[in-house]
Amino acid sequence: MKNFSSAWKSNKKPRKQRKYRLSAPLHIKKKFVQSHLSKDLRKKYGKRSIGLRKGDKVKIMQGQFKKHEGKIETINLKKTKVFVSGVELTKRDGTKRLFALHPSNLMITELNLEDKLRQKTLERR
Repeated sequence: MKNFSSAWKSNKKPRKQRKYRLSAPLHIKKKFVQSHLSKDLRKKYGKRSIGLRKGDKVKIMQGQFKKHEGKIETINLKKTKVFVSGVELTKRDGTKRLFALHPSNLMITELNLEDKLRQKTLERR
């Protein structure tokens, strides 16, 4: 059986859509880790959304940590989850761990522009 096919993208069935997202290779899963830009950044760059990077400042729009702001600490491409600093859960034994968030529930408020290549891609359009 085939592990992945780009033809699954065009299929309307939810089962095939889930299969496409779960079994996609990492270079395609990177495209799933995108978030909306804030209004001022949207005007500045002329884009609605952009891929998330470590060091970007984000605001949480949905969930139990709604309206919380922080920097992205890590991104898990395999599970399409983002970990934001300051967003922690306290476990029963008292230890804290970072809470995994889905990129669709975040809004980018400030971009990490240390990478020259990322600056060029933003200025392209």
